[in-house]
Amino acid sequence: MRLTCMFSFILLFGAAGLVVFIHLQDPEEIVHQQTPGIKYNMGFQQSKKDCVSSNNQDRRLRKNTADRVATVKQSDSLHLSESVPTKLQSTDKKQSSITFAMKDQQKGEEINSIGLHKRRRRFIIKKSPILISINSSILNLPTLKSEDRSNKWKSLYQIQRERKRIMRETCSKYKSNNRRIITPYHVSRIFVEDKYRVLYCEVPKAGCSNWKRVLMVLNGLASSTKDIQHNTVHYGNYLKRLDGFDHKGIYHRLNTYTKMLFIREPFEKLVSAFRDKFEHPNNYYHPVFGKAIISRYRVNATKEALRTGSGVKFKEFIQYLLDVHRPVGMDIHWDHVNRLCSPCLIDYDFVGKFESMEEDANFFLHLIGAPQNLTFPKFKDRHSNEERTTTKITQQYFAQLSPSQRQRSYDFYYMDYLMFNYSKPFEDLY
Repeated sequence: MRLTCMFSFILLFGAAGLVVFIHLQDPEEIVHQQTPGIKYNMGFQQSKKDCVSSNNQDRRLRKNTADRVATVKQSDSLHLSESVPTKLQSTDKKQSSITFAMKDQQKGEEINSIGLHKRRRRFIIKKSPILISINSSILNLPTLKSEDRSNKWKSLYQIQRERKRIMRETCSKYKSNNRRIITPYHVSRIFVEDKYRVLYCEVPKAGCSNWKRVLMVLNGLASSTKDIQHNTVHYGNYLKRLDGFDHKGIYHRLNTYTKMLFIREPFEKLVSAFRDKFEHPNNYYHPVFGKAIISRYRVNATKEALRTGSGVKFKEFIQYLLDVHRPVGMDIHWDHVNRLCSPCLIDYDFVGKFESMEEDANFFLHLIGAPQNLTFPKFKDRHSNEERTTTKITQQYFAQLSPSQRQRSYDFYYMDYLMFNYSKPFEDLY
C-alpha cells in the first residue's frame, strides 16, 4: 500500500513538472534553436556623424535613427529565410538575395504568456533587421554598350571586376559566418539618388564632398557642381540617406540601384584627416578630441593646450588611435572603410579609388547614363591653397613614428589594405 502511494505521488509530480515546463517554454527560443547560422541583432548602434562633423548633426542622426527603428511595424509571423532574387542588370549568372527577418509567433498561441516574454517579443519586432547572404551577387556592373567596348572602357571594366573579386575573396576568407545582418546602422552612411538609381557610401577624405555635389546635380538640385557651397553639401540635408526609408524601401534600393563607394590609401587618408581636423582651427575636433588627446598623452601640457585642445601632434594622435582604452571614441574620418560601408554585407557594384578618381568617377557616370556635360569636380573642397596630401607628405608624417608604431598602425588598417589591394606603405612592415 505504501509503495503504491509513493509510486502514484512520483507520477503526479512528474506530470505537474512537465505541464509547468511546457507552459513556460518560449516559442521564440524554439525558433532560435531550430535555425542555426542566423543571428538576431538584439542591440542597436548609433548612427555616426557626417563627412563633416558637428554636435547638432550627431544628435539629429541619433534621434532620426532611433525614431525610425521605433516605428517599424509589428508582424505576427517570422519568416526566417525568405529569399528574393535581385533585379539588377548583370553580366553574370548569380543573383543576390535579401531576406527580411520578422517575428515568428503563431496566432492564438501563448495568449497568457508572462509580461516579460511579451515585452521581449515587442523589442525584437522593433529591431527586426534585414538579412542578406554574404557576397551573394557577382559583378553587377551595368553592361557595356556595344559602342563602348573600346580598349579604354573595356580595361576599366576589367579593373572593376578584379577589385570586386579581391574584395569578395577577402570577405570569404576573414569573415566567419556566411550569413550576416544588415541593420539601419549599416546603411546610415549610404546616400540615395533616386533619379539615376545610385547608392553612394560616403568615405571621408576620399572625395566625399565632391561626390555629394555630383549626386545633387544628378537629382536636379543644382545645375553645376561649382554652384554648391561646402556648408550646403554637408549641412543642407538635401540628400536622402538609405536608413531614412522603411524596410521595403531599403530592400528595394539595395536590390535594384547601382551601389558604389570610393576608397583611399589608408595611411594617406589618415594623414589627410589629421591635417584637416587638427592643423586648422576647428570648433568641434579641438575641444572634443584635442583636449582629450593632449590630456592623456602629453607630459607637462600647458594650461592653454588643455583648455583649447589645439596643437595636437601627429605622434599623440597615433597614440590615441592605437589605444584600446581611448579617452574619446572613434570618428568616421579615421575609421576603417570596412566598418563604414560594410562591403562584406553589401555587395557593391562599383569600387573606385581616390588615386584614380577622375578616370574611375567619369567611367561610373558614363555607366549610369549621366549627362555628358557632368564630370567629377577637380577642385579641392577645403583649404584650397594647401597642397593635397600625397604619398610623400604621408611618409613625412609617419617618419615621426617609431617602427613599432608604424607596424601597429598598419595592423590597425590591415583589412582595408587587404580588401582594397593596397601595397604596404613601408618596406619594414610585415
